[in-house]
Amino acid sequence: MSDTAPEGAILQRDKETWAIVPRTPMGMLTPEIMERIAAVARKWNIPVVKITSGQRIALVGLREEDVDAVWDDLGRDIGRATELCVHYVQACPGTAVCRLGVQDSLALGAELEAKYVGVDFPAKVKMGVSGCPLSCGESKLRDVGVTGTKSGFNVHFGGNAGSRPRVGDQVGEGLSREDALALVDRLLEHYRTGARKRERTARFVERVGIGSILEAVGGAAS
Repeated sequence: MSDTAPEGAILQRDKETWAIVPRTPMGMLTPEIMERIAAVARKWNIPVVKITSGQRIALVGLREEDVDAVWDDLGRDIGRATELCVHYVQACPGTAVCRLGVQDSLALGAELEAKYVGVDFPAKVKMGVSGCPLSCGESKLRDVGVTGTKSGFNVHFGGNAGSRPRVGDQVGEGLSREDALALVDRLLEHYRTGARKRERTARFVERVGIGSILEAVGGAAS
């Protein structure tokens, strides 16, 4: 085994095989994407294909020497799973199909995905977008969360699941799409410049205080 991990791969429990996570923005799949993943799994004898909690598909059990070739077959749309950047934007169906949706969560999620995926941050960043207050996109447990309401979008910051869970602070209420995106941009820029390396947004909020953050980004908006 080499000293350098294959690009976009995660070493598994057996210390011999690897997992990769192709990008599937907001969990949206087409027949072509599913056919390509299925073909790759068959060709390379990948033993485990797993849907992740972040609406992605993990291919698990690859041999190290096969990882680059598998990425080539997938089209090299690498989903980052360990780097210090935005790992994913998850979203519920929203008004696209759900009878309870009051805002277009998929469209907003796509905008966030296009703008932030690949941007470096002090630690990994996860985003959730929900089309109604039921919050099926897990917005309040993500570093950045947006929740649709009848009056607009609420923005949350500093959420985290895992071993030290934290419900994100609501920092904007009833915002237009444009204002919600602008607030997210200010929050992430402040986090990018003010957080310590590998300090998630939840720990950043706990260290500096949400009041300090709101003061820095212009205060809560509604």
